[in-house]
Amino acid sequence: MKSVWEIFNRDLKNVTGNWVAAFLIGGLMLLPSLYAWFNIEASWDPYSKTGQLPVGIVNEDNGATIRDQKMNIGNDLVKELKQNDDMNWQFVNRKKAMDRVESGDYFAVIIIPEDFSKNLATVIEDEPEKATLEYYVNEKINAIAPKITESGAGGIVDKITDSFISTVNGLIFQLFNELGIEIEKDLPDIKKFEEYVFRVEDQLPEIGEILNESLSDAESAQEIIKKAKTGIPDAKRLTDQGLETIDRTTAFLKKAENRLNAIAPNLQKELEKAQEMAAKINEFLQEIQTSNIDLNGASSINNGISDRLSTSIKTIDTIVTSLKTLQTNEDNQNQERIQQTISQLEAVKMDMETNQQDVLKINDLLTTNQQELDSIINGLKDRSVKTETEIAAFLKKYNESIEPAVLEEVTAAKETLNEAKSNLQEVENTIPEAERILSNTEKNLSKGTGTIRTVLGEYPNINNKINQLADRIRNIQGKTDINEIIDLLRNNPDLEKSFFEEPVVLNKNSLFPIQNYGAAMTPFYSVLAIWVGALLLISLLSTEVIGQHEFSERQIYFGKLLTFLSIGLIQALIVTMGDIFILGVQIAEPGWFVGFGLFISFIFMIVVYTLVSVFGNIGKAMAIILLVLQIAGAGGTYPVALLPTFFQTIHPFLPFSYAIDLMREAVGGIVWERVYRDILFLCLFGVIALLFGAFLKDPLSKKTKSFMRKSKESGLFH
Repeated sequence: MKSVWEIFNRDLKNVTGNWVAAFLIGGLMLLPSLYAWFNIEASWDPYSKTGQLPVGIVNEDNGATIRDQKMNIGNDLVKELKQNDDMNWQFVNRKKAMDRVESGDYFAVIIIPEDFSKNLATVIEDEPEKATLEYYVNEKINAIAPKITESGAGGIVDKITDSFISTVNGLIFQLFNELGIEIEKDLPDIKKFEEYVFRVEDQLPEIGEILNESLSDAESAQEIIKKAKTGIPDAKRLTDQGLETIDRTTAFLKKAENRLNAIAPNLQKELEKAQEMAAKINEFLQEIQTSNIDLNGASSINNGISDRLSTSIKTIDTIVTSLKTLQTNEDNQNQERIQQTISQLEAVKMDMETNQQDVLKINDLLTTNQQELDSIINGLKDRSVKTETEIAAFLKKYNESIEPAVLEEVTAAKETLNEAKSNLQEVENTIPEAERILSNTEKNLSKGTGTIRTVLGEYPNINNKINQLADRIRNIQGKTDINEIIDLLRNNPDLEKSFFEEPVVLNKNSLFPIQNYGAAMTPFYSVLAIWVGALLLISLLSTEVIGQHEFSERQIYFGKLLTFLSIGLIQALIVTMGDIFILGVQIAEPGWFVGFGLFISFIFMIVVYTLVSVFGNIGKAMAIILLVLQIAGAGGTYPVALLPTFFQTIHPFLPFSYAIDLMREAVGGIVWERVYRDILFLCLFGVIALLFGAFLKDPLSKKTKSFMRKSKESGLFH
């Protein structure tokens, strides 16, 4: 141990006793911090200066109209960008913009095409079209600038999207509001519709039965119409025959009326004549009764009465014959009246014939018995009076009722026949129309039958759809209140528009706030500077004791290690203190930041020194290779998850991985579990390096020195 301190004190005297050595050592102490400071300052806040990046904006948008509301997204975007300092926006035409981006004067160009707003307006159509921005970037100018301009272009797209969504949603919710009002007005009709659907659902089975019955009835009606059509010729024939019959009957009645008119005067005269004869017979019998009868004159009495009676009988026969003739031309009612009249006349005739027989007896009685003669004459007188009375009554009845009734019935019959003829003529004229109607009805029934069959064919599907609709209405009623839907639709359109302008507000809560990008990169560049400082030391300072000495390889290893550690700790102190006080990096735990930097320098120096002390120039190459691997694989700039598989694999075995994480804890805020883990793994790297140097330097020193002598002999290496 004494030899180790002797070697260390020797190096201190050499530094303090030689101003050149002191100057060089001082430069080696300061130089790593410059590396860290310059990089941290350069990356301090690069995105705050994106306003200096020239980006061309070309607006060719012609605008559009949505529901009578004019819209020009391009003009709105230009107005907004003119107030935006994120980039150096240059508003030019297409030709100038393309020329400048090709020459490198512009990093990128964004062109708003003429159909931009028009395509956005198709959002309310059945087939909306997406709007497209044209983005041109010159990627050969710089590796980062295209990413920044692309982020700016993405921001423009986001702004357009937000503005468009806000505008469209404002219109949509305005329509929703109007729709909610209309639905509220139509709510009674909606309820009625629901009731109607349920009622139709209940009546569908009955409707199906009615359709089946209607089909059956329609088919039956077709058969009836066919039969009716076949009967039309018979109806026409019967109508024609009826008209002919009516014409014949009318002619016959007219003829009977004429005959009645012709007979009536003669019949009147004959009745009056019969009445006159009856009166004369009555007068004659009166005379006989009031006077003394000369029996010798019986023959003259007999002849007088007999002649009168014969004349009266003939008159009655003539009247009866005329009435019978008239009877054949009358209807049933008049025939009955005429028959009654004929019966009465025949009764009178019988009385007259009886009187005539009695008259014939007079001669016989005159000679035999006067008393019996008186009796016969009295009988004749009574019957004569009766006959006269009956004839007078019949004549009165004939004049007052029979003849007027017969004439009235004839006239009524003629009128009836004329009316019947008119009806039959109307029927005759209607038959063609009826035939046409039946034909049309048959055609319509045929179509109707086909329609009913079609409806019956669709009935199962309709029944199924109605049932589904009714079930869906019931489900909606069970899950949703239409009044709630109306309330939702009637939300304030302006508030809804404002909501969709920024539907989600990101409430950022930084658990470990870091001021800027430079502060975020401080752990990486500080750790890198500490490793670079170790490389500079082993590149310029010797790891061997120069001159004659009696030290062992192990003593030299530990003695020179103290020298390197001392300078390395000063390097780390300058780097960390400069980060805090010169650059002004915001450090959450500045004390621990300095302490962690010293610890990391201690470990790194052991690792780098051991490699060079044991392997010589090969160790220097190994330290440089390890530096390159750690810059790429330690996750200092990019998250480890984004690195290639190789670097993700070696990441746990690199000292940088734990050193950078340890410094981040001090910059952002300490989580001690991570600190303990990082310190543990860094200590492990240091212990392994110490053991490696302590036990392998002596066995490998002869080979290492021989390798170095050979390399110097080449004249290329010192």
